[in-house]
Amino acid sequence: MTGITPYLHVDGEARAALEFYRDVFGGELVIHSYADFGRDDGPADAVAHGMLQGPVELFASDAAVGEETALLRGIQFALLGTAEPAVLEGWFAALAVGGRVLDPLTLKPWGDHDGQVRDRFGVTWLIGYQG
Repeated sequence: MTGITPYLHVDGEARAALEFYRDVFGGELVIHSYADFGRDDGPADAVAHGMLQGPVELFASDAAVGEETALLRGIQFALLGTAEPAVLEGWFAALAVGGRVLDPLTLKPWGDHDGQVRDRFGVTWLIGYQG
């Protein structure tokens, strides 16, 4: 394991979230349904475990009845210097579609570029690069 991998529990939107993030970041999806895992605590086609494997990795699943869903407050996922500037700018723009730019990705007084965007699933991203 190379680091922390976010794992989102969402309310029936795991497949849409994983597909959105794949479209933003690239990579491959691996999705297992409740039926695949023999679960009967939700719809058979609900996501029991999904993975985005690529330049940005994350997991997501649909919350079963009674399970809490992700409520992300006071936290952001930082992608600082994790790709070339043009790639990071593209990710920022794509995450903003259906979401909200909190702080534009621009040159800051300290000499680096960064910005914050909250995507349509409520995840806040800090994206930036040096120079």
